[in-house]
Amino acid sequence: MSAIGFVGLGVMGAPMARHLVKAGHDVTGFDVHAPAVEAFVADGGSGAASVVDAVRGVDVVVTMLPNHPQVEEVAAQVLPALAPGALFVDMSSIRPETSVRLAAEGARHGVRVIDAPVSGGQTGAQQATLSIMVGGAEADVAAARPMLEVLGVPRHVGGPGAGQVVKAANQLVVAGTYALISEAIVLLEGSSIDPEAALDVLAGGLAASRILDLKRESMLAREFTPGFRIDLHHKDMAIVLDAARNADVALPVTGLVAQLVAAARAMGHGSLDHSALLTVTESLAGHPR
Repeated sequence: MSAIGFVGLGVMGAPMARHLVKAGHDVTGFDVHAPAVEAFVADGGSGAASVVDAVRGVDVVVTMLPNHPQVEEVAAQVLPALAPGALFVDMSSIRPETSVRLAAEGARHGVRVIDAPVSGGQTGAQQATLSIMVGGAEADVAAARPMLEVLGVPRHVGGPGAGQVVKAANQLVVAGTYALISEAIVLLEGSSIDPEAALDVLAGGLAASRILDLKRESMLAREFTPGFRIDLHHKDMAIVLDAARNADVALPVTGLVAQLVAAARAMGHGSLDHSALLTVTESLAGHPR
């Protein structure tokens, strides 16, 4: 069992940290939102008053933060504070180049750094069924694997930053799928066809997807309680477009989907679940609700 400092006890981080506690690890958590730390302590974890307090004397640091500025700020405090040989596992979804830079900075401090962004949303975090995309040196990934397997299914996809590129690809597929399901719903309803029955048929054929399985009922009911917010998906689509530029590839459909996500945010739906992309499609189709 490891001594783990966990930074970021939000919608995703809190259940992940709790799973590590239940697995027998000694986990100290920190979050800028003090009630999140208090709730974690009530569930059996240890709390810290600062990032440095959370990582003092630990073997592993895990970060689950909103974006690269927060990760960079925490890393600047964490890397000098860790003992040589410690493991820094960033599970945030950030720009690949930031992960590459952090790995190089970690090496200068003798700290092993891997990027391990996740897919599965709040439900995956709560059920410990996350798909974990891991980038880093093979030996470092192997060292982190037992801990990561507590949280879901890790896959080593390449060197530093590779996990973030795969996560970017995941996010463009997710957003694109939401966009197409939204258009399917608008088409079905506009044609006076029972959308519930029709989506059941789609979910059983080649059009089947995890999103259809999990989200079709809530989308038809226009229930957009956030599991993964539009605001965060907007951030992720910017990462996708940036990664495409760095790779010198054109992704025309991705550009359109990114604009649809941006439109949902501009319409004031940033705090809603990303399935609220349906509201944009309805507006463009002339059938707003």
